[in-house]
Amino acid sequence: MSSLREGLAGLLLGGLAAVASAAPPPAPAIQPSVAPGHVLDFPRDHGSHPDYRTEWWYATGWLKTAGGETLGFQVTFFRTRTQAGEGNPSAFAARQFIIAHAAISDPKRGRLWHDQKSARAVFGLAGADEADTNVWLDDWRFARREGRYRASLAGRELALELTLVPTRAPMLNGVAGYSQKGPDPRSASYYYSQPQLRVEGEIRRGDRRDRVTGQAWLDHEWSQAVLDADSTGWDWVGINLEDGGALMAFRLRDRRGAQRWAAATLARRDGTQQVFGPDEIAWQPLRRWRSPRTGIEYPVTWNLRVGGKDYALAPLLDDQESDSRATTGAIYWEGAVRLDGPAGMRGQGYLELTGYGEALQLP
Repeated sequence: MSSLREGLAGLLLGGLAAVASAAPPPAPAIQPSVAPGHVLDFPRDHGSHPDYRTEWWYATGWLKTAGGETLGFQVTFFRTRTQAGEGNPSAFAARQFIIAHAAISDPKRGRLWHDQKSARAVFGLAGADEADTNVWLDDWRFARREGRYRASLAGRELALELTLVPTRAPMLNGVAGYSQKGPDPRSASYYYSQPQLRVEGEIRRGDRRDRVTGQAWLDHEWSQAVLDADSTGWDWVGINLEDGGALMAFRLRDRRGAQRWAAATLARRDGTQQVFGPDEIAWQPLRRWRSPRTGIEYPVTWNLRVGGKDYALAPLLDDQESDSRATTGAIYWEGAVRLDGPAGMRGQGYLELTGYGEALQLP
């Protein structure tokens, strides 16, 4: 679930200039619902779904440099239907908005390299294709070609040129891709993951460039309403298991910090999957870290219980806080973690913690 995954209301209302037209404005497009029974269709559903309010492509993973350094990386593109220019025929009307985040977790230097940008989807400066994955913002791009994903972006302090190659079929979360996010079934998304992606390419941190290889995870999710009024944030983890399997788990928290909803998917190496409901999942924080910049305290070490089995989660480094107030309005913790599970099970992946400083606001 990514990266967060918004807080754009103020941004989207700012600077949405429109040119008046004598022609009658078109009727606003219908907003489709998210409901069980929908069959995901690939490659079409790798692409954008502009009638839905919120969508993201969220790639995370572990990298190894030629010199032996271990790093984490994150690339996320968000698309949101602004609902601000729907009745305006002008080419300037911002019906869609694109946001991009990128980060490298660097334990040797004890820091997170991070960059972000955003733009209206007008005049080809930003956008997302519907036929297959191809989302861009200026010269930042995440695209799928001939079955491979390509992430290409360069910021002030970092750059990533990565190829991500699937090694197994997509993992459909929830009920065949319908992922409920609260007691009300209308709080839901269409959601699949692409675990066990093989990665190679080049990264830059400051002035240093490195060839890298590794493993990655991709989430693609779209919805009308992920959070209901009583949910303030979420904890999410996606893990590539060493045996070739994968584990995804999340919970939504209420205003007291208690678990409001939860779900998990375990994909085994042989391709079989098991889905777990709220009563089978428990998140227990074990150690917290306080940000020296924001003062926000995050639980960075966990015991995660899924289906009666315990999994230990520990961060690659504590300081993996992202400040995205310039684009999504949110401050959150998102970073590389290790997993130790029952019977010697091990894995590596990413943990995302949102709504700890203040309640997460979605547009």
